[in-house]
Amino acid sequence: MAENNQSNPSMVQFPEGAVILREGEVNLDMYKIVSGKAELYISYGTEEEVLIGIIKEGACFGEFGLLLKEPAIYTVVAYSDILAVRITEGAMGDFIQENHGYVLGIMQNMARSMMRMKYHIDLLTRDLEEGKGIPEADLKEAQSLMKNYSLCNPVCTWTAEV
Repeated sequence: MAENNQSNPSMVQFPEGAVILREGEVNLDMYKIVSGKAELYISYGTEEEVLIGIIKEGACFGEFGLLLKEPAIYTVVAYSDILAVRITEGAMGDFIQENHGYVLGIMQNMARSMMRMKYHIDLLTRDLEEGKGIPEADLKEAQSLMKNYSLCNPVCTWTAEV
């Protein structure tokens, strides 16, 4: 792959089976699929591997790394040959100005991801509250961890600049 110092979006190709982003690694590029499909995995290549979705033409990925400079939360693997627009950190400002529709799509995708995450957290919380065959000591510990996590990791940490 090309270096991250480009200031203009560029077209890139990935062959079927290529690992494009790897969970846990910091990647400062965002991609918008022009053609092809990609698989999204958690714990890719391990016994705990879970396919969490397949994305297609028009979808973006890598936005968390680009926007937050945080490690990827999933692995992206080319399901088929992919042609994508690669947006680097240096090109993001121009990309936003020239592609309002894409930026809105990215925001909608992130909002959908947050809604799915909330849904799954609600299911987990309900299962914990109901016990679901979990030993009492483990249940209490899990409930305590969930409570502490929600107190220590607020969803919204941004502040408005004046």
